[in-house]
Amino acid sequence: MRIVVLAGGLSPERDVSLSSGSLVANALLDRGHQVVMADVYEGAEIRGDAKDAFLSPDSLFRYSFEIPDQAPDLKILREKHNGRKALIGENILELCSAADVVFIALHGSMGENGQLQAVLECHDIRYTGSDYCGSLLAMDKDLSKKLMRLAGVPTADWVFASATEESMREVRDSVGFPCVIKPIHCGSSVGISIVRSEDEYRTAVREANIYEDLVLAEKMIPGREFSVGILGGEVLPAIEIIPHQGFYDYKNKYQKGLATEICPADINPEQAARLAESALAVHKALRLGSYSRVDFILGPDDIFYCLEANTLPGMTPMSLLPQEAAQIGLTYPELCDRIVRLAFE
Repeated sequence: MRIVVLAGGLSPERDVSLSSGSLVANALLDRGHQVVMADVYEGAEIRGDAKDAFLSPDSLFRYSFEIPDQAPDLKILREKHNGRKALIGENILELCSAADVVFIALHGSMGENGQLQAVLECHDIRYTGSDYCGSLLAMDKDLSKKLMRLAGVPTADWVFASATEESMREVRDSVGFPCVIKPIHCGSSVGISIVRSEDEYRTAVREANIYEDLVLAEKMIPGREFSVGILGGEVLPAIEIIPHQGFYDYKNKYQKGLATEICPADINPEQAARLAESALAVHKALRLGSYSRVDFILGPDDIFYCLEANTLPGMTPMSLLPQEAAQIGLTYPELCDRIVRLAFE
């Protein structure tokens, strides 16, 4: 079938997306599909009928994209396009309309907050993953945590944070130090800092404000970190993530050799059952679609606290969902193909 893989975009996570997208495009080509990869912000070149673009896919997308250890400078990208603020580039919707399905390989921003999904639905374009409602609910860390608690899934205490004395006092009194400062709508640990004292607080909030005005302060729960994938309603084996230094930040996520990932995770059957039950409960509470990935911390009290849900899990060489899928016998190309076919169910 004809498939557009949408990647890139005007997001701090665009490099992760380009890596995911190139690998997905390669895998779908190997499965016999006609595939075109496009950067949703930079646009696409169409000569003649848009359907002709699928006949000779550019060999460039046979290569993978290496992720730098720092998030990209979006100001430079905008300047390249004369400061254009429109998030969807030239010919993107025409190209997507000519496809049988769009594989959304974006991360963060419009790819995960529901904006792109809503636009595609307005144009009657089929796409992979969660719809605009589920995407919005999962991307908003405040809303998603409220829904988790309503579903009976534990999550760390949190408050909104700003770089004021009043806000710092509220954070100190309600969640305490150490705490985790994070932008409300970013993924891939972009803009996240662990704050251990009041002296570090303002700097961390200002760094988070580089990416977004709305910032959360979340109680830090020490413990082991796990992730659980959901694919077609099936809970995949959990994976444990062990950073070699610090926490699972942007660099440790995407640079080789900086974290150890154990799948299936080394937990007992009772813990595995509780973790799977919580992951599925979050998936359903947030109205997520054909696949997702839900992240947890196992606290010292043996409780799994949900960190967040990911509607578009990474599909890079270091990503967690492909490792979990491999445990049930799905190769990477088979996983990509399965995600595409789930969009038709």
